[in-house]
Amino acid sequence: MFEKSEKKPKRFIVKEEQNIGFSAIQIIVDTITGVNYIHIMGEGNGITPLLDDKGNIVIDLH
Repeated sequence: MFEKSEKKPKRFIVKEEQNIGFSAIQIIVDTITGVNYIHIMGEGNGITPLLDDKGNIVIDLH
């Protein structure tokens, strides 16, 4: 009667996390595009693409 749906792979995964006081910083990867994002959690939240030393977006190649 009820069919089990296939589990979709997660679109975003946490690659790295570091706690700093009452805040945390995560590196999140979009598994489809490979783009890395930096996510800051704490009193305020924010997310932005992670850049390398030349200002290019960091992308994990599949």
